[in-house]
Amino acid sequence: MEPTTQHTLPPDVSFDGGDLDCGNGLLLLIRKHIDPLPQGGLLEIRSTEISVDEDLPAWCRMTKNELVSWTRQGRQRSFLVCKGALAERGSSVPAQPRAPAAAVPGAAPLPQREPVPAPPIPPLAVTSMGSWPRPRWLVQAMHAHVQGRLDEASFHETADDAVRLIAAAQQRAGATMYTDGEQRRDSYSSFVATRLDNCQLVPLIDLLPLVEDPAAFEAELRALDVPAADVRHPGVFGRIRRSRPLAVHEFDFLRSVTPAPIKVALPGPYLLTRTMWMDCIADNVYASREQIAADIVRVLREELADLLNAGVSLVQLDEPVLSDVVFSGQKSKRSFMCGALSETEGPEHELGFASALVNAVVEGLPRERIALHVCRGNWTPDESVALAGSYAPLVPTLAGMKVGAYLLEACTPRAGDMALLQQLPADARIGVGVVNQKKQAIESVDEIEVRIERAAALFGAERLLLHPDCGFATFADNPICSMQIAEGKLAAIVQAAQRFAGR
Repeated sequence: MEPTTQHTLPPDVSFDGGDLDCGNGLLLLIRKHIDPLPQGGLLEIRSTEISVDEDLPAWCRMTKNELVSWTRQGRQRSFLVCKGALAERGSSVPAQPRAPAAAVPGAAPLPQREPVPAPPIPPLAVTSMGSWPRPRWLVQAMHAHVQGRLDEASFHETADDAVRLIAAAQQRAGATMYTDGEQRRDSYSSFVATRLDNCQLVPLIDLLPLVEDPAAFEAELRALDVPAADVRHPGVFGRIRRSRPLAVHEFDFLRSVTPAPIKVALPGPYLLTRTMWMDCIADNVYASREQIAADIVRVLREELADLLNAGVSLVQLDEPVLSDVVFSGQKSKRSFMCGALSETEGPEHELGFASALVNAVVEGLPRERIALHVCRGNWTPDESVALAGSYAPLVPTLAGMKVGAYLLEACTPRAGDMALLQQLPADARIGVGVVNQKKQAIESVDEIEVRIERAAALFGAERLLLHPDCGFATFADNPICSMQIAEGKLAAIVQAAQRFAGR
């Protein structure tokens, strides 16, 4: 498209990108302004960067947003982009987008919660791993909220209704320890970008122009059943700060629904570092991933302390990409593993880095109330695309992490023999996956009881926690199973545990 002397249509929203290029923050600004617009809304992007002449039309083609016209006067350029197709434009003028959250340098920390007692977790306690399928109406509200079309209060009212359904399902199943099903999260990890200052969620498709081989990267996402246009990824455009809770508000609402012990999952520090260190974006703020990791450790420690003070019985740190480290080795290109996009060094270095980060987060906090969950890849029901190999290469690293419980898979053949886990600290509790959440059939009570019996013989019944191998819906748009199957699997675990305990 050739430049014109002026736009024939007035924009609904305008912003000045200055000399930023598409690989240096401009796409984040575009997404921040275009997301809240309705289909057919017009965004004007002003720029003095020459490379945008070619890169912006390419981005429009990939994201299916229409470049209506563009002008050039000297170094100053102006691009008029329609959200979607211009034919979708209605007669009403859209509202201005919401202002992005921004951290205030030197802002005072959040007031610390006064400690309250947490309900104890009995032996053979049954819990889900974390995520449950979200109702379609909640997924729609979630997308509208992330895109700025639904205010926060309205979104949380909708999410409250979904959490009530999840709590009722756990009550019917007879669960010992509840989760809120991660109903307020677009995924188990990237939701932090909606809670931290100077972060935002951007569709993976926005990142394609920034990687070395966009076609190969898009093909990899398709192979893993990850829709680049729908799944969003954290983008960092300033120093990471925590001016509001990541998950304490989730606990507070669930506590109003049930007096039962509650578990809250948080993405672990290594996972968040791997997720948020996209060097083509974050290196505009941080000189290295070690620097971004230091801020991640700080905000996780703040959140962890508040959760424990609030009365959470168990905080679960999710570190699924440790499997990626040991079974994929060093990566000189970007990859997707449970939402982590980054290059890596060799396994020995990465495992040491991960262990140091986890121990930095939990240092000085009550170890017995902190658990580590390491799954083997849970983004699609297709087991063939997941990583093969047992926990054996990970056990020494896990044993060196100063947590009080390990929640691990045991049903999938990829996990290997659970006897490997006897090498973990003898004073730690062992959570054993006794159903495979990827199987659409509900396992029999007899089958589950046999697994509990074996685990009790290996670790002692007093140390055991029982759960599915992994979550039922790692990503909001891509649940592993239905709500009915999730509840049925949990109920089957409860029945098997009761039968075993009653011997």
